[in-house]
Order: sequence, then structure tokens, then C-alpha cells
Amino acid sequence: MDKSNMTSDKPIAQMLAAIAAAKGMKYSVISSGSRNAPLVIAFDAQKEIECLSIIDERSAAFFALGIAQQTSSPVGIICTSGSAALNYAPAIAEAFYQNIPLIVITADRPPEWIDQDDGQTINQQNIYSNYCKASFNLPVEPSHSDDLWYAQRAISEAFNTATERGNEGPVHLNVPLREPLYKEVEKIEVAYKIIDAPTIQKQLSKETEKKMLDVWNNAKCKMLICGLHKPDKELNKILANLANDASVAVMTETTSNMQDYKLIHNIDAVMDSLDDDNKKSFQPELLISFGGPVTSKKLKTYLRKYKPQQHWHISASAAHTDTFQSLTNVLAVDEKYFFGLLSKQKSKQKSNYAEELKSISDKASKAIVAYSKKAPFTDLKVMDTIWNNVPKNSDVHLGNSSPIRYANLFETKFQLGINYFCNRGVSGIDGITSTSSGAAFSTNRITTLITGDLAFLYDSNALWNKYLGGNLKIIVINNSGGGIFRLIDSKDSPLLEKYFEAKHSMKAEGIVKAHNIPYYAATNENELKQSLTKLYKDHKGKPAVLEVFTPNELNAEVWSGYFKSLKK
Repeated sequence: MDKSNMTSDKPIAQMLAAIAAAKGMKYSVISSGSRNAPLVIAFDAQKEIECLSIIDERSAAFFALGIAQQTSSPVGIICTSGSAALNYAPAIAEAFYQNIPLIVITADRPPEWIDQDDGQTINQQNIYSNYCKASFNLPVEPSHSDDLWYAQRAISEAFNTATERGNEGPVHLNVPLREPLYKEVEKIEVAYKIIDAPTIQKQLSKETEKKMLDVWNNAKCKMLICGLHKPDKELNKILANLANDASVAVMTETTSNMQDYKLIHNIDAVMDSLDDDNKKSFQPELLISFGGPVTSKKLKTYLRKYKPQQHWHISASAAHTDTFQSLTNVLAVDEKYFFGLLSKQKSKQKSNYAEELKSISDKASKAIVAYSKKAPFTDLKVMDTIWNNVPKNSDVHLGNSSPIRYANLFETKFQLGINYFCNRGVSGIDGITSTSSGAAFSTNRITTLITGDLAFLYDSNALWNKYLGGNLKIIVINNSGGGIFRLIDSKDSPLLEKYFEAKHSMKAEGIVKAHNIPYYAATNENELKQSLTKLYKDHKGKPAVLEVFTPNELNAEVWSGYFKSLKK
């Protein structure tokens, strides 16, 4: 018998793998187990799908998230029953709030054995209901033709839901399986029922369009805010064109990936540059938000106090996201269609709104360059040095907490073709290294992760992975704890070092070398520059890690010193 032509004897497992391939799944990340054996056998037999083996379920799920983030296609994660499924939860939540199409496939015990003290058994139905777009419980074994009909329909619906354009996200397929689990049969070509859901372009009615364009054309102070967003050259061009309108200020962040010299990128610095009189004068009449979450707390605080008269939020899913407590319209339309419509308009009001805000932004940009040059060796100096040494046409992944906030102070290198990513859906530190590893796996571009010590140590199992390539470069800024907590209100707490900052003396070196990965260290600016050169050299297919040590207390002083300098 030809073993290369074998698959699982479970019809549901066969069907799931076949429809997954037909629906465009190219990768499936599998974690070890026994109950998921039929799924493993069936997916491994599906030639169109590359199966990857990563033992730690939490890391595996974030790795898959990184692949899906880069490819914009559905990626499967497959685990055994019990607590294994719970370990997927952080990545699923992140995928939900980032709109990333993860196909979560959990093996399960048959329903009659739930809560019967059987091994590796928990109630898995709807286990991710709060942060999953849809959940499906497939039949245990097809005893009737309707069971197969339902399973086929449910699998198609799961994929269509996960990949809905502009409203992507994770879906859960729970698959109860009875023993025996490892039995194989010869593969037979079967034409399974597949349901497609073609993309439908949503547009405004002519009446609504006329009303909204009238508001747009008569507003003197219009602010556009782009949150977390995938790189999109066409949309970028439209926004740069809109920024030519003197009444339109386009506000972006590093992870907006909307990059042009006419756009305002350093939002925190701009907000801190405004005195009370200016804050009132820059209150927008019309605010339009789009993309994912915004990092800047200063901007959120400002707009919650100085509310616009109207706030339009663009959301393909019609999500009523009222971040600034001023939402008046939810627009379930395509961003490029809507902004393309606005770019054809001509404002009826004279305005210098954008020019004045851009002037403040430019001044703050010059200030950060000058301030960084004079700053001692701290997180700020390190970020400035890294920022000026990242290779062109590469990707940068930013750790949550401090790295993303430092990054938002500097100019994005849009002329160098650099894209920026961060897990800002939920903003956790739990899977940052794993996500960037998955992203690096799915692209030939150099991928630089800039992360903190706690985030790196928390996700150290990301290095327990045979798919790490030479294009992955990890920079760990080790300030002996959670540096972010010295930059926010918790800095004044007597419990800061013990609980919030979680001060420690750990180094990444031992963990890195245990995985046979090249390691470099830097404790001053000269060492950092030399180590960056070494980091980006060819390591014969291996990733490399650079650990940079900075002083935790001085970091906070230098950070606050920059914002104080903007008031002078």
C-alpha cells in the first residue's frame, strides 16, 4: 500500500482538511497531542497545506498569527483537547481585535465524556465566544447524511466568516473524535460541498453621500486619524492627496503604515506641544477615524475633552467604536472608496488648520533629533540609534509598552520602504516574539523585532522553534524590568519595583545560547553601533539576538525631559 496516499479514516477530518485547502489555507501550525491525531494525519496528507510543528500552543498560535498577518490568508492552528485549547486564547483575542483570519481547530472528547473525569477533558464548546467571530461544533461521527451536509456547510461558513473582506478574524471549529485515533485509509478523491461568499462592495446612497459631502466641504477643521493598519500603497497615496487640503490634518502613528511627509505622525509630541489656548483652537469640527486601535493616550485624552461636532468611524463590520466619546456616524464602506470620494472635493472654507498642526509636528520632529543626540545612553538613545540602522525594504515589529511609544516619537522611514507592526489589538506582551517569528517565516524581508526584557523573557519559548530563519533579528532592550511603569502614573507608587516594574537581574544570554542562536550585547553607544552591524550580517540561516542594557531610572528622566523641552 502506498503510504503517501493515506489519510485519516475519520470522514470529518478528511473533509475539514480538503475544504481548508480549497478555501486557500497554505499553512497549519500543529501542536503535539493524541486526540488531534486524525486531524494531524488528514492535514499532513493535504499536499496544498504545509504543516508546521510547534509544541507550545501559546507560541504556536502567535506564530500562526504572524503568518496570517503577513499573508492575509487563513492560517490553521490545531491542538489536542483540554487545557491545550486554553493556551490558544491570547493569540485568538489578538487576532480578533486585529482582524486576522486564524482558523482555530481544537480536537475534543465525544460529548458523553465531558465532565466525567476523563483525561484532558474540559467543556470546549464556545470556549472563545467573547473573542471569536464564530464557533462551530462538528459532528462526532457521521451516522446520517445530514451530519456530512451540516459539517460541510459549517466548515465553509467558518472560512467565509474568517476571511470576510475588511472584517476578517478568528473562527473556532471544535472537532469531537472517538478512538481509535491513528487509523489510516487510502485517500479517495471526494468532491465536497463548498459554499463561497463573494465580496460585496458597500457604498453610500446618493442622498447620504450628498449630505456627508456637504458637511465635509463646509468644515474648516477636519482631522483624520488612522490607527493600526496594514501597509496599503493605494490608500497611502489617497491620504497624501487629501493632506493637500489646508483644512485636513491626517494624523498617523508608526503602526498606521500610512507614510508621507505631509502626514502628522508624532501625535504624542504634538499633543504635548499645545498649551491650553492652542488645544481649544485645534478642536476639530469633523473627525474621521479608521483602522485599528490608536496607541496615543494623549490624543485620546485630548479628543475626549475637546470633542468634534461630528465623528465618523469607517468600519466594514459597522462596529460602533466610540474611542473618543463623540461618535455620530458609522460608515460600513471601503476606506479607499470613501477617501477617494473625499479627495475629489474642494473645500468651501479657507483654513490654515493642517498647516499650523504640521508646523508644530515638524518642530517636535527636529526637537527629538536634537534631544536624542545630546541624551545619555538610555532607551531613547537606543531607539534613535536602531531607528537609523534598520535596513531598507524591511519589516519592524515593535514590542508593546515602551518600544511602541518610543517609536511614535521618531520619523517613519517611508522613503526606505520599511513597514511597521505591533500586537496592538489587545496590547499584551505574551506573544510578541512568536508573532514576529511567524511573520519572518512567511516573508523574505529582514524582520527586526524591538522588544523589552519582560516581553522577551515571557515569550522565550518562541525560540523553541525549528522554523526561525536568518531574516529574523531580535533586539532586546533590557532595563531590568517593565520600563513603561516608570513613564506612567505608577512611577509614584511605593510598590513600583516589586509589583509593577517587576525589577530583576535576568539576562537573555543564557536562553538565547541554549537555543544555539548567535548573541550580542551592548552597554554603550559604540558597542550598540558595532553590534547592530554584526546583528544584520548573514548567520547562515540562523536568527540573531542583540541585548542592550540601559539604566531604568535614568530612562524615565530622559523620557520626561524630552516632553518638558517641548514646552520651552
